[in-house]
Amino acid sequence: MKEENKKSRLKYGAKREDLAGENKLGDLVQLLLFLIFLTVWILDSFFLKYSIIAASPNLLFIKIPLGIGILFIAGYLAKSGLGIVFGQIREKPRVIREGVFSLVRHPIYLGAILLYLGLLVFSLSVLAAIIWVIIIVFYIHISRYEEKLLLEKFGSDYEEYVKEVPMFIPRLKRK
Repeated sequence: MKEENKKSRLKYGAKREDLAGENKLGDLVQLLLFLIFLTVWILDSFFLKYSIIAASPNLLFIKIPLGIGILFIAGYLAKSGLGIVFGQIREKPRVIREGVFSLVRHPIYLGAILLYLGLLVFSLSVLAAIIWVIIIVFYIHISRYEEKLLLEKFGSDYEEYVKEVPMFIPRLKRK
C-alpha cells in the first residue's frame, strides 16, 4: 500500500480527490514566462546591458548576499509548499493550514515570484523587472482562479482561511 501511495504522489497530473485543481494553461504560461524572463534577464544583464541600473562593483557586497538570501527564501517556500501539497495524500480532503500555508495562501507562487526577484537583485535590469511585474500579475490571476476552485470545494472553511491568512505577503503580527 505504501508503494502504491508513493507512486500516485510521484505521478504528475494524476487526478487526486484531495486537491481542488488548477488552471489548465497555468503550467504552460509559467514555463513561457520563465523562458521570456530568463532570456531578457540574461541578454540584458550580461550582453546588451541596455537597462542595467546600479552596475557599480561597489554594490556587489550588497546585491550578492541580498540576492542569495531572497533565492534561499524562494527555494524554502517552494520546496516546503510542494512537499506539503504533493508529499502526502490526504484521505479526507481539507484546507491545508500547516507549515508555510499558515503564513501565506500561495507559498509556491510566492516562492516563484521571489526567485525572479532574487535574480533581478543581481543585475537590476529594468527590462527584466518589467517582465517580473507581468509575472506577478499572472500569479495573482492564477491564484484567484484557484481560490474559486477551493471555495467551491471547501466552502466556508476556505472562506475562513482566506480571512486569516494573506495571499502573498505574510503579516508581521498574528491575529
